[in-house]
Formats: sequence, structure tokens, C-alpha cells
Amino acid sequence: MGAKSRVGLFKMTGESNLDVLLGNMKPEVIPGEYVFCTVNEKLVSEFKRPLLVYRENEGPTVIVTKREAEQIGISSDSVWGLVTLKIHSALEAVGFLAAVTSHLASAGISVNAVSAYYHDHLFVPYERVDEVVALLRNLSESKR
Repeated sequence: MGAKSRVGLFKMTGESNLDVLLGNMKPEVIPGEYVFCTVNEKLVSEFKRPLLVYRENEGPTVIVTKREAEQIGISSDSVWGLVTLKIHSALEAVGFLAAVTSHLASAGISVNAVSAYYHDHLFVPYERVDEVVALLRNLSESKR
């Protein structure tokens, strides 16, 4: 089976209607404490299970559990919780993250968003995870 045929096996159409996205986002906390690290390129391979590695010109950014970072001797100034929006959002959807992050910003909550193929993932201050879920559920209910 060629690479081209494998790509189509998992292809599903995501939702792009903003009201549907907001009304059905189903925020879910992914347990754990997460940190953002920047390391020398040679150290990237030290991470066994990074959630994300993004290579910026200044150096790689790695998102990993706090525990894994500490195990290889890396500390961080801030700890983040992770909330996944369980609706399958289309990569082409317009305004979804803007609406979500604006809603959280109005409550003074910072968000580092990561969009993947199926879902959007929000890294928020760890101590405010429960508040984020409550705010997003309220926003979602207001759109149904």
C-alpha cells in the first residue's frame, strides 16, 4: 500500500460551522502538568514522549509533561493544564479558536492553543483548568 492510499484511510471531514463548533466543543481535561521547554536540537531526542516538538529559528520548542522534563533535568517557570476540545474541527474552520480564546481572555486566562488534525488543544494555567472547563461549557450551552 503506497503512502498516498494510507493518507485516505483516516480522512474525516471536520466541522466548520462556528455555531456548531461552539455548541458542541465538549471540553475535556487531559490529566497532567505540562511545560514548554526550549532546548538545543541535540537534546530533543532525550524526550521519550513529547506532545509536540516545533522547530523555530531560535531553537526547538518542546511541550512535555513536567515529570518528563524534570527527569532529564529541565525546569520551567510555568506549569500548564491541558484541555482538549473534543469536537472534530476542520482545519479550515474560521473563528473557532478566536471565539474560545477571546472568551477565556475576558476572564483573564491566557491560552496557548495547538491545533491538530482532529481537535484543538488548549494549554492553560494549571491552577485554572477547572475554571476554563466551566467557562467553555457555559459558552457551549449558550450556542445550543
